[in-house]
Order: sequence, then structure tokens, then C-alpha cells
Amino acid sequence: MRREEDGPDDLEDERMTAVLRSKTGAERLRIASGMVAAARRMLASHLAAERPDWDARRIQDEVARRIAGGAG
Repeated sequence: MRREEDGPDDLEDERMTAVLRSKTGAERLRIASGMVAAARRMLASHLAAERPDWDARRIQDEVARRIAGGAG
């Protein structure tokens, strides 16, 4: 339900919610898994650029630590 104070992003949220509700649990899980994989790739790329002295293993360890919630 739209409210007067809703902005264009709120409409997009409503549309996305409707799309996701139409998916099966397996489809939603596949989408979420793809999003996590994309986040891992982006974070690994960022870390490689920020820390060129780190090897691939160190980068993957840091990605895992951050994804698990240990970045703070």
C-alpha cells in the first residue's frame, strides 16, 4: 500500500517484494546464494586493490572473516 510520504525507492521495494514472494523457496535460496557469491567477489577485489601485499589465501581468509561478521 502506497503512502504519500513514500518515495520512488519504496515503490521498487514493493515490486521486488512481490517478485520474491512469487519465487519458490529454492529460487529465493539460489538468488541469495548468488548475492553472497557476488559480495565475496567484490570484497576480494577491493581487498586485493587495497592490500597488494596480501596473497590470495590472506585475501580469502579476510573475506571469510568479514562475511562471517568480524569486520568490526
